[in-house]
Formats: sequence, C-alpha cells, structure tokens
Amino acid sequence: MESWPDDMILLCWAVFGPNLMKPIWAISNLITFGNAVTETSHLQQWSYRRRMVETASFGRFHFNHHRPDLKRWIPAFLSSHRTLFTILWIAAFASVFVWQRNIVEGLLTFRRAPARPLPRLRPAVYNLTDFGGVGDSVTVNTEAFERAISAISKLGKKGGGQLNVPAGNWLTAPFNLTSHMTLFLDQDAVILGIQDEKYWPLMPPLPSYGYGREHRGARYGSLIHGQNLKDVVITGHNGTINGQGQTWWKKYRQKLLNHTRGPLVQIMWSSDIVISNITLRDSPFWTLHPYDCKNVTIKNVTILAPIFEAPNTDGIDPDSCEDMVIEDCYISVGDDGIAIKSGWDQYGVAYGRPSVNILIRNLVIRSMVSAGVSIGSEMSGGVSNVTVENLLVWNSRRAVRIKTSPGRGGYVQHINYRNLTFDNVRVGIVIKTDYNEHPDDGFDPKALPILEDISFTGVHGQGVRVPVRIHGSEEIPVKKVTFRDMSVGITYKKKHIFQCAYVEGRVIGTVFPAPCENLDRYDEQEQLIKHSKSQNVTDIDYDF
Repeated sequence: MESWPDDMILLCWAVFGPNLMKPIWAISNLITFGNAVTETSHLQQWSYRRRMVETASFGRFHFNHHRPDLKRWIPAFLSSHRTLFTILWIAAFASVFVWQRNIVEGLLTFRRAPARPLPRLRPAVYNLTDFGGVGDSVTVNTEAFERAISAISKLGKKGGGQLNVPAGNWLTAPFNLTSHMTLFLDQDAVILGIQDEKYWPLMPPLPSYGYGREHRGARYGSLIHGQNLKDVVITGHNGTINGQGQTWWKKYRQKLLNHTRGPLVQIMWSSDIVISNITLRDSPFWTLHPYDCKNVTIKNVTILAPIFEAPNTDGIDPDSCEDMVIEDCYISVGDDGIAIKSGWDQYGVAYGRPSVNILIRNLVIRSMVSAGVSIGSEMSGGVSNVTVENLLVWNSRRAVRIKTSPGRGGYVQHINYRNLTFDNVRVGIVIKTDYNEHPDDGFDPKALPILEDISFTGVHGQGVRVPVRIHGSEEIPVKKVTFRDMSVGITYKKKHIFQCAYVEGRVIGTVFPAPCENLDRYDEQEQLIKHSKSQNVTDIDYDF
C-alpha cells in the first residue's frame, strides 16, 4: 500500500482526535511494514508526518505555518479510490476504540481477550487449592477433591456449594460427587485420571446388566461418580476431564484386565443433572453414562477419543433415563457417538426401567467403528419417545442405528428422526435384529423385542454407499416405518442400495434413491398410490 498523503493524516486528526490517532498510527505501521522493499522510506516518511502532527494544537486546529485549505484538498482527496477505501477502513476500525473507556485497555483487548472470571453459581464457592490441590500433573489430588466435596455436602440446606478447578493438570483417582454441587472447570483446567487400575474402586455390576459388560462379577467405578444425587452441575469454561484411557485400551486388547473397565463420568439413580461447557476425552470405557436418572441436560459438550484403537469409548450412553436433553455437542470417538440403552436381556427385563422422553438435537458426530446415534443393543427395559433432529454424521461407518436380537425383549417405539445429514457414511440408516450378544445362557430366546412407529423425515447427504438397511426378521418384523423427504447422494449405483427385509411401512412423496418394494407409496398429500404386497421380501446384502 502506498504511504498516506499528508492531507489524510490531518483529516484523521481532525475527525478522530489525538487519542485515537495512536491506534491509527499502529495500523499504519502494520500496513507499511508489510512492504519489505519500501519499508525504510515508509518509516522515514511516517516519522516526519508524526512529528508534524504532534506539533499541532488540536483545540485551535492550526499547524506549523498555516491552516489547511479544506475546500481545496478534500475533493481531490476523495477522488482517489485507494485513499477513500483506506480512510473508510480506518474509520470503521477506529470506531471500535471509541467504545472503549481507555485506549490502552482497548488495544490489549484487541491483542488478547482477558480470561473470563469464574462465575458464582452457588452461595458458597471453594477453590481446589484451598484444600491442598496441586495442578502439576504429578501430585495426586484425590484427598483434596474429597475434602472439598465433604465441605460442600454440609451445605445442602443453604443451596449447596461450588468447587472451582483452576488452570492446571490435576491428577486424581476416582472420587464421588455430592448433591447440590457445582463442579466448575476453568479454562485450561484438566482433571487427569490416574492410570494405575489399583486406584480405581470395584463396584457391583449394574442391576439391569447382571454382569460387568466385559467380565462377570465386579466392574471398575468411574473417574467422576455419583449415586442417589439431586441438583448436580458439571460445567466450566470448556475445561477438560481426561481419563488417560490409553493404558486401559492396551490392557484390554492384551486381555490383562479381570474386570469391566469403568466410564469416565457416571451418575446413577439421580435427578436434576446438568453437564455443559466441558470437554471429555480418552475415557477408559463409555465416556458419559447417566444410569436410571431423571431430568438430565447435556449441552455444549465436546467428547473425544481416537476413532480407532479406543474400544468401547461411546460418547454418551443414556441408560434407563427419563426426560433427557442432549444438544449442541461435538462427538468423535471409537464407538457409538450416542447409544441409548435400558438393560441387557433377562436382567433388563426384570429391572424394568425404560429410556423414555429423550431429545437429541444439533449434534455433529464421527464414528468410524460403529454409529453416530444408536439405540441398543441393550434395550430390554424398552426405549420410547425419542427425537433425533439436526444431526450431522460425517466420515463414519454408520449414521443412525437400532440394534437388538431375540432374547432382548422390551421395545423400541415412537422414534422420530428429523433433518439428518450424512457426509461420507458407509451405511446411513440401520435397523438390525440379529445382534446376538448375551450376558449368559439364562436369557429367554422367546423374549422378542417390538420395533414399531419409527419415522425418518428430511434425510440428506452425499458419499453414502447404502442409504438404508432395515433387517427385520420373521420373528422380529419392523412395523410402521415412515420415510419422507429423502435425497441421499450415493457412491454405489448398482442394486441393493435401499435394503429391506420383513419391514412394513410407507414412503411419502419423493425419496431418493428409490425405496425397496416392501413399503407402501403415498403422495405428498399422504394419499395412497400403491400398496406393497412384499413386506417379507429380503434384499439384504452385507457384502458392502
């Protein structure tokens, strides 16, 4: 950019005043510094003009020798398009600093935003350092967490307490939360799970599972745990809870563990839970596991694990939960992004707690091993009234999936998917009824799940090999399935791209690619065009 005319310097001074000329000088120096060839001459010229301006008396608007003839030079000045663009740009930028009470503070704010203050969310607020915590990645802070939480546990009648975890790396063994508590992680705060499993307590198996998910008998507890709680908040300025799961994954693959791995965060038999504005990463097992809870909100949470070689690191597993919202989250993990569950075979049937009234919306998910959003396969207590909307699944093996098998019992019904986007997904929509994995031989093979009233509205995407694969069976037919407003770009243009077996339902309006023959066809006004006579036709091909 050419150096500024003297007249423009004077006009800036007249318009913006002596204080605002400082940031304008800074901008000009940045502009002229970018021209390496003429750097020296630009700085010399600017030094001369700055001395000229600094000798001016702004109040009387006179300069070294004479008053400028504004009527003469303003039209000429405006005739230059480059000069006009520059002054308008400077004016817009400088106006930002008018809003600042202090110009120096304004410049510092522009360079780096100050750290956000810690909010006061409870009547009593403590810092982990008040209880001896040391965030040096080496000191074990379990006792500091326990002392702090013990102090908060005595404040329930007064509204509870908040525990602030400041910036630092806070190594700890598992610890338990208490009711009426807020755990607040500051920006750059990291809670690190200790990697030696001897520090992780053993717990009884979940009653709706009968056994640990990987081994019979006891299971490891979670890094952050809570039971029979009310009014618990885990939040922050996007601080991190890191399970350091790499050691666990390696030992699992080498079959060196004698018990089922523990989740990163597990809240059981609790209500009024809020988890927001944090990052959860590298869990030993499932990442966030609300079990038999009511009124749970999970919002603005980032969940991360390697997309390969991080076994069973589901993102969020609502398990026998009621009235739950999961929204505005980003999940990229080594298994299902979200897996809705309600118990395993005869144990889930006996426990009898369904997952019901769950809203999942505004999520971006990646799952190269499993699916973006799954229901099951442990769904023996039933799953109903679930809405999944505004979901993007990218670079994944499957997008949305329902999986079950004979012996599960239970039901999956009243499930609504809306506004789904698939980007480079191998299989878009999957319903699978032969997922034969059982805790023991005590299951009832005649306990057949019911799958019905499942709708897909607004399904779009690109780079999908198989848009739909609904694999019902003679024992477990899939009933009342609806497709509406679907257009998915496919990468495999031969047959078997919309696969069905033992499915009954309807297609409303235009659906691409062409749906299977098992489904009734309706127009946009939901008037029947063609009734299917082939609900039991099988067109399943697992080869791709």
